[in-house]
Amino acid sequence: MTEKHTIPPDEYERELTTDLDDKTPDKPKGIPLHTKIFIGLAVGVGAGLAANWALGGKDGNLVWVVENITRPIGTLFLNLLLMIVVPLVFSSLVVGVAGIGDIRKLGRIGFKSFAYTLVISAISVVIGLTLANTIRPGERISKETEIELKAKFSSGASAATEAQRKAAEAAKEETPLMQAVKTIVPSNIFNSVSTTSPNMLHIMFFALIIGVAITLLPGTVASPFVAFNEALFAITAKIIDLVMKLAPYAVACLLFNNIAQFGLELLYALGWFVVTVLLGLAIHFFGVYSLSVYFLSGINPIEFFRRLQTVILTAFSTSSSNATLPTALRVSHENLGVPKEINSFVLTVGATANQNGTALYEGVTVLFLSQLAGVELTLGLQLMVVYLAILGGIGTAGVPSGSIPFIIGILFMIGIDPALIAIIIGVDRILDMCRTTLNVVGDITAATFVARSEGYELLKEPEHSPLA
Repeated sequence: MTEKHTIPPDEYERELTTDLDDKTPDKPKGIPLHTKIFIGLAVGVGAGLAANWALGGKDGNLVWVVENITRPIGTLFLNLLLMIVVPLVFSSLVVGVAGIGDIRKLGRIGFKSFAYTLVISAISVVIGLTLANTIRPGERISKETEIELKAKFSSGASAATEAQRKAAEAAKEETPLMQAVKTIVPSNIFNSVSTTSPNMLHIMFFALIIGVAITLLPGTVASPFVAFNEALFAITAKIIDLVMKLAPYAVACLLFNNIAQFGLELLYALGWFVVTVLLGLAIHFFGVYSLSVYFLSGINPIEFFRRLQTVILTAFSTSSSNATLPTALRVSHENLGVPKEINSFVLTVGATANQNGTALYEGVTVLFLSQLAGVELTLGLQLMVVYLAILGGIGTAGVPSGSIPFIIGILFMIGIDPALIAIIIGVDRILDMCRTTLNVVGDITAATFVARSEGYELLKEPEHSPLA
């Protein structure tokens, strides 16, 4: 029995557990996964451009290769991700909200933390959607390409689109409040889950209510269910690790499919998408956070960011809020003077529940891909995206690529072929690094706000007690 505990994990297991989260010095040999994805991006784009220039997008041989080889590989990858959307979102939301503890005992700290999180997350999504509607990166293509993209991708989830159309017709005679109730609150959660395109609004609301109820129950009653969801969350996160092993090959195939047919125009639109996301993240990071720490925390923004250099570099390099948590806890206490009792709650829960950068990214991505597919999202649908993205900040795993399954679920829900996600997967890693930095710094702005509102003095050397 003793020997079993001393046997090191095999090479494959080590690679699975270290390649995505970058948390261990015991690195597996070989090329890191994100580098492989970049290689897959280059191969897919290069091969697609070569095929487009040499044969043309409608050549019979090219169509045969796409339909019989590359598209099935890409579809396998997408379906594997779609398969875990419901359990991932449900379990992570339940665990995230249940992690609050007893709301009645947390009192002011819990209320202030979550009020701040909701407001800042809403601001981040609004910034993203405003930029996406202004810059409109998905429309930086010719009219002919736009028509072809719409024909190819807007019909991928026709059942969902038809269901939405019927629901809209049925709702014409209902008041706005009644429409809102039926849109958000499920009457039968099993129906919401079992459809071809699961209703993410219903699933997330149901998980949110369960999470809140758990916080109001004794631990002895709720702990078995919470433990089950923690296990489910860990299992689905591991499945993401496994599925992402296919990402380099799937990205190459999916990008080949699209670039071979549509040429350079998709790359041009992708460049505008990257610019839009980075601009939104920069505005939120340097604008909203600076205003927050200056007015709500009483800290000079330049001094604030200077004292967080280690946290910022750790978040950027790991692309994981969870991996950065130990560093964030230490630095915010030692460099900013946030008390440990506030840190332990705000930052720990925030690593899962307060992801402003992810919310902004998901909003921009959904709008960008809908523009590419020629699906015009009404104001009502965009408000729904805001709601989903805010809750998605809670329901998205705090690990690299954790937002990809969630975005795929939204695309399916609004009637867009999720195969379009391949266009952004190739650049997701660098954007993931940037939005994770935003997520982690956002957690710390929340902690400083709560600490100051509770009367603590910030930017002073922490007192080291014998038990610390």
